[in-house]
Amino acid sequence: MLQAIRNKMHGWPAAVLLGLATFAMSFFGIEGYIMSRADTYVAKVGKHEISQQDFQGRMNELRQQMSAEQGDRFDADAFEKPDMKLKVLDGMIDQQLLLKANEDWGVRVPDQAVRDYIAGIPAFQVNGQFDPNMYRTVLAEQRKTPDMFQDDVRASLATQALPNAVNASTIVTDEEINHYLDLRMQRRDISYAVLPKPQPADASVTDAQIADYYKAHLADYMNPEQVSLQYIEVKGSELKPDAPPSDADLMKRYENEKQRFVLPEQREVSHILVNVPANATPDQQKAALAKAEKIATGLTPDNFAKVAVQDSDDLGSKRQGGDLGWLQKGVTNAVFDSAMFALKKGEISKPVLTPDGYDILWLRDIRSGDAKSFAEVRDQLLAEATSGDKDRKYNEVAGKLSDNTYQNPSSLEPAAQALGLPIKTTALFSRQGGQGVAADPKVIKAAFGNDVLAQGNNSNLIELGNDDAVVVRVAQHVAAAARPLAEVHDAISKTILDQRTTAAAKQQADALLARLRKGETLAAVAASDNANVKSVADVVRIQPDVPATLRDQAFLLPHPADGKPQYAAVDMQDGSYALLAVDKVQGADLSKMPSDQRNALRQQMTQAYGAVATEELIKALRAGTEIKIAKDRM
Repeated sequence: MLQAIRNKMHGWPAAVLLGLATFAMSFFGIEGYIMSRADTYVAKVGKHEISQQDFQGRMNELRQQMSAEQGDRFDADAFEKPDMKLKVLDGMIDQQLLLKANEDWGVRVPDQAVRDYIAGIPAFQVNGQFDPNMYRTVLAEQRKTPDMFQDDVRASLATQALPNAVNASTIVTDEEINHYLDLRMQRRDISYAVLPKPQPADASVTDAQIADYYKAHLADYMNPEQVSLQYIEVKGSELKPDAPPSDADLMKRYENEKQRFVLPEQREVSHILVNVPANATPDQQKAALAKAEKIATGLTPDNFAKVAVQDSDDLGSKRQGGDLGWLQKGVTNAVFDSAMFALKKGEISKPVLTPDGYDILWLRDIRSGDAKSFAEVRDQLLAEATSGDKDRKYNEVAGKLSDNTYQNPSSLEPAAQALGLPIKTTALFSRQGGQGVAADPKVIKAAFGNDVLAQGNNSNLIELGNDDAVVVRVAQHVAAAARPLAEVHDAISKTILDQRTTAAAKQQADALLARLRKGETLAAVAASDNANVKSVADVVRIQPDVPATLRDQAFLLPHPADGKPQYAAVDMQDGSYALLAVDKVQGADLSKMPSDQRNALRQQMTQAYGAVATEELIKALRAGTEIKIAKDRM
């Protein structure tokens, strides 16, 4: 428990059967009306329904998360696509299957695990330590109580319980590691010769050939569709700030929010825990209670820490003599809280049954609540008020821009005059984007969208980032058009010659490869085409001094047989070809693999195998569960 605390702050019942048939028949119509209901679930997993509200909540959470991670690259419209919605719903279905499996198999998430998880959330920490005030403040901003948040965390951890158990039971043998390393670190001796590019038999290109090629590949010689935009941008950093709040304003804010600055009563506590197994039998519960009562007998403030080190089952606190530090209400579970606040300073409790087991508490000290003065928090209040004023100013101007441009969809002028903001213009740009605001994917999408491009309307307000938004409209549109033949004449001529050269190079390489396979040596065949042979020993799959195309092909060829190399002709992707020979294949030298890297590989393979096993588990759970999906409600 100490470790968790220190690390804290990521229907109706069944209808009554009517006995009399005549009574049932007389009310059949109205009963059917009363009892009927329309299904509203998005998915039904067994008997559990995933509601539209839950589904939309998950979509919103993911949307916000992706927006924060991707910034300007975030595409909100992606979350409106059916395949994305179905992917999110599939994830929720998998979670419900795992939760039901937990219930069926008696798997539960201990309170300690919930506390440990919350401990790792930076938003709840001050100077790397859990801060109760910060914890409650952050949750209040999200309109959540600690109990609600802990339930969310418990549900999240519950969906990981079985996958974690699968990973923990996954075994990767030394033989499997050796086999992987033998393939991954295999060594090959190779020889290769890059052939000079041959001259094509026909080195002249006629105008007629160029014209024919142009017609056949017209799509390759198009000038892309382009637009130029007019836009009005609202940037919070450029808005004139309002006058800073006076001390009187800050004092009023202080009085209204004084509760924020009250330090709650805290208690310094140590404890000794006797675990009670999950789904414990009555005999196990009695045994745990008997053990706890035996430990409690003779406990004093002088020997409490020593006994905790010897007998406590809380691994997080026993090394510190059971010390949990300073606690306040709401940090631990309700039963523990009640017992802790019922003690007087210096008292040791009798064994108390909590969700973790039997706890014995020693209240070492009490620290009364206190309030910070106005002077102590004035700078904090000023910073909050100033930041809030900037946000309100930006939201006000951005809102007016959105309203005005929506009410006047064919022009930006009314909004520019009303808000005193300039109308700016971009250079022409294609669907690949341009400079400035034209580089933003959301602006590009709006610019080439039906509403703005085809209908000629102003766009909706487009968020470019924090406190930065624009409304755009098309100033100029240039349709896609083929470039004139005269403009691309020389490029087409070169393309035709390059294609002829590549075809001649392949024909030449294939002929030389045939000679190698008939028994001639690589040195002799290469010399006949004025090519030099280069040999490299012990080539591995990642080796920068060997061209990638050759290296990749070398590891695709079979092992040499009967002392004869394996050959291939390799396209070098630049119009030339090379002849390749694999002369020798050796397994990995496992003695060169450091033990720490081997252990890291074992962990990676365990995770990979565990992930595959978890997927198979979920497939099995799906196969054994009736699942209904209402795509029309997504």
